[in-house]
Amino acid sequence: MEEILLEVKNLKVKAEKEEILKGVNLKIKKGEFHVLLGPNGSGKTVLVQTIFGNPKYKVIEGKIIFEGKNITKLSPEKRAKLGMALSWQNPPKIKGVKLSQLLKKISKKKVEIKEAEYLLDKEINVDISGGERKISELLQVLSLDPKFAVLDEIDSGLDIKKIEKVAEIIKKEFLEKKVSVLLITHRGEILNFLKPHFVEVMISGKVVCKSSDFKKILKTIKKYGYEKCRKCIQKI
Repeated sequence: MEEILLEVKNLKVKAEKEEILKGVNLKIKKGEFHVLLGPNGSGKTVLVQTIFGNPKYKVIEGKIIFEGKNITKLSPEKRAKLGMALSWQNPPKIKGVKLSQLLKKISKKKVEIKEAEYLLDKEINVDISGGERKISELLQVLSLDPKFAVLDEIDSGLDIKKIEKVAEIIKKEFLEKKVSVLLITHRGEILNFLKPHFVEVMISGKVVCKSSDFKKILKTIKKYGYEKCRKCIQKI
């Protein structure tokens, strides 16, 4: 039996006084590739930030377990040291610091991505395109040599050619090397180039649907919208 790497159990989370996550359950085994779909405001990014320990979000019930260890109360730094890495949806611009300088500080292993070589001498996320920012984020995540990577809206704002290029990097550098991945998206176009083990759909703070038949989920969402997922194509 394959070992579970990450498990989220009945996770309920508040931001200020509002309950955003309302009992989220999620299991990802070692080497698995999951995609979390959902409309804007469904709680996808809050889930990610909670998994990584953002203190802005308060866990009021439930657990986050990584490699059998309860990490719900661990600091973000300690979670990162366990082998967790996050690609930010909107990474900041850092003037005066080159990407090569950052990688020298954070890298646990040397990673070479041909498409990213010319970005090394550029300031981080300064005067580069959206697609270049996404590739830069992927390079940073890979340099941390993670066991588990979350790619938050990695296809957001990209045209289809850039999405294909990002998908190629994910396939070659993450999936073929058996890094467990949770990819967050509300568009789903990237699934034209990648095949996940499972797709989960999140609506109003809960995972309402899970299926290995990602094409069926995408077809249903395209035809009926996310509200159809409240009835769940395939019950968890």
